[in-house]
Amino acid sequence: MTERSASDRLIVALDFDTADQADALVDSLGDTVGFYKVGWQLFIGAGWPFVRSLLARGKRVFLDLKIGDIDNTVRAALNNIPDEFTGRLELLTLQGNEATVRAAKAGRHGEKPALLMVTLLSSMDGTDLIDGGVDGQPSLDTSDLVRLRALRALEAGCEGLIASGQSVRELREAFADRAFLIVTPGIRLQGEALDEHKRSLTPYQAILDGSDYLVVGRPIAGAAHPQESATTIVSEIERALQERTAGP
Repeated sequence: MTERSASDRLIVALDFDTADQADALVDSLGDTVGFYKVGWQLFIGAGWPFVRSLLARGKRVFLDLKIGDIDNTVRAALNNIPDEFTGRLELLTLQGNEATVRAAKAGRHGEKPALLMVTLLSSMDGTDLIDGGVDGQPSLDTSDLVRLRALRALEAGCEGLIASGQSVRELREAFADRAFLIVTPGIRLQGEALDEHKRSLTPYQAILDGSDYLVVGRPIAGAAHPQESATTIVSEIERALQERTAGP
């Protein structure tokens, strides 16, 4: 397997309402960024035509739709991905259980997109898990819940996980004998506002902990100079990769 470069590991989130807004950011980033995330906010308005336009520009696409429903619906949804995109989408998110993974794999045409299970949204932490607990305490802490969801997804054949915060290192250590992708959202440079992300990492720490790809939205999209911000993040990724390679 070819080693991914630092720039290949950066995924910029196109969290916009319109294709024109998204295109403006893609234009401003030029060749600095080659991988983009399209989530529900943009997909609902711009849909497959925008995905087609990204691919036509030579960009890689992460479709972040967090698909989760009854088995038959999940299978049908994957089967309904238009033929022209078969094998051309890189990543797709799921949100569910083992059955969700199996249904998605049954409906998928070929081996792409790689399926990623959302373990716990980066906007959630232990305080959000209290419902259903005893005496005001969560029934599972964050780490336990993430590991359980990860184990079930991986055993069902999921190719990767969405994980943030301390979960990245914990998952790499817990499943060191398995090969799987970790994609990490909620990335912020040191000192930046976390916004709604309760479990965040810097680009350097996320890669050092074992992330394969980093999803970055507002720190680039909202920057005065998006290309400079992207370059700074790629530099942090490179620094972490060099340290990882060097070892202890």
